[in-house]
Amino acid sequence: MEKIKLEIAGLSYSQTQSGAYALVLSETIGKRRLPIIIGGFEAQAIAIELEKMTPSRPLTHDLFKNFAELFKINITEIIIYNLVEGIFFAKLICEHEGKEIEIDSRTSDAIALAIRFDCPIYTYEFVLSSAGIILDDDDIEETSEEVTPELNVEEISQSPIERMSVKELKSQLKDAIDNEDYENASRLRDEINKRKKD
Repeated sequence: MEKIKLEIAGLSYSQTQSGAYALVLSETIGKRRLPIIIGGFEAQAIAIELEKMTPSRPLTHDLFKNFAELFKINITEIIIYNLVEGIFFAKLICEHEGKEIEIDSRTSDAIALAIRFDCPIYTYEFVLSSAGIILDDDDIEETSEEVTPELNVEEISQSPIERMSVKELKSQLKDAIDNEDYENASRLRDEINKRKKD
């Protein structure tokens, strides 16, 4: 089966799941994007490495890399090989003493390790055709700020409301009022007013 190379296009707060993040991968040749919902810890691990920050103590993925290097195990690539009921499946392709070994992994962990080992990320056509989003040139320009925001590790510790744009806040405010969720509406209104003052 032919592999399709992917690269990280962006990481942003998920608008659909509270406390989660959307990691967006894109085809290196093509216009399709593959959004994957990941947890806050994994988002932080990915963001820290992409921004070349050095934590005071090794994170779990750094520990894994140090352990693998000590025992001369190298990750040569990762493959997002399946999608079942909205869950992505990935595997690490490792090399040790001339032997190739496959290790099953959560996709978010595999990508965090791919960045640390500087190895390519691949998937298959059926995964991209099932879960990929096709963007034309106009859509890419219009959504570039949303799809590929600048990664900011500090933002990962902010509350969901603080991460939203003013446009998103106004949209959420309208929904909250329509649903008679006045407690949430008041929080959204306060955040909009605070931004206007800044």
